[in-house]
Amino acid sequence: MTSPILVTGGTGTLGGHVLPLLRRAGREVRVLSRHARESADGVEYVACDLLARDGDRALGAALEGVETVLHLAGGPKGDDIATRNLVRAAAAAGVRHFVYISVIGADRVPLGYFRSKLGAERAVAESGLPWTTLRAAQFHDLVLKAVRTMTKMPVVPVPGGIRMQPVDAREVAARLVELALGEPAGLVPDLAGPAVHSMGELARGYLRARGKRRPMLPVRLPGKVGRAYRAAENLSLEGASFGTRTWEEFLAEHAGTVPGGKRSAGGVGSTPGETGM
Repeated sequence: MTSPILVTGGTGTLGGHVLPLLRRAGREVRVLSRHARESADGVEYVACDLLARDGDRALGAALEGVETVLHLAGGPKGDDIATRNLVRAAAAAGVRHFVYISVIGADRVPLGYFRSKLGAERAVAESGLPWTTLRAAQFHDLVLKAVRTMTKMPVVPVPGGIRMQPVDAREVAARLVELALGEPAGLVPDLAGPAVHSMGELARGYLRARGKRRPMLPVRLPGKVGRAYRAAENLSLEGASFGTRTWEEFLAEHAGTVPGGKRSAGGVGSTPGETGM
C-alpha cells in the first residue's frame, strides 16, 4: 500500500487540477487546509495554517506516514516563512520527496512576491530533503483576472514593454504530478506557455472575446521593476518546457463566445475561482 501524498494549496486553482490526477494515479491524498473540511473520495483534509505559531502539532499529524509533499500553497506574501515551517516539519517526519511550485523569474524580478518565492526555493534546497522545484509562468487564470481589472476602466492603461508567457494551469498540474510520482530532480526546466504576448495584446484579446472596445493608453513602469520586465526577466525563452494550450484557446473557453461576439451565460463575466501563481 502506498503512502498518502500531502498536498498544500489543494483547494486552489492548481490544486483543483492536481487532486483528481493523483487520485487517477491510485494515490491517497491528504490536503493541508486552513479550514476544516469533510474528507471524501480518497482525499483527507487536515486543518493547519502554515503561518500559525501553534501549527506544529497539526502539521506533525498531517505528515504522519507521508513520503511525498507537494507544496502548492502560495499567497502575496509569506511564502518563504510558510515553506520554512513546512520543510522543517517534513524533515523531522522523514519525508523522502518535497516538490515545490515556484515562478519564472524568482531570482531576477525585484518584486516582493518573487523574492518570497526565491526564499521558499532556498528553504527547500537547503532543507536536507530530496527535492524538486518547478518554476512556471503566470497561469491563464491570473492573467485573465489582471486584464479584466484593466479593462473595467474607460481608457485601459497598458504597461509598455511588459510581456507575459501565460501557461495553462492544467498543464502545470500534469507536470507537477509527473514530478511528484518520480524521483527527486532538483531544479527542473521551467514550464511556460506556448507564446509571448504584450499586455496590450492580452487586453485586446479579452475585449474581442467580450465583443467590446476600449481606447488604450501606454504607460511606463518605472524603476528596477520596469527595467526587469522590459529585459524579459519574467520570461523563459530558452531551455524551458512549453505548454500547448494558448491564451486564445483559454479565452474561447472562458469567454463563452458565440457568433457575433456576444457572451453566453457563465462566461468571462462570471466569478473566477481562486487563482494560482
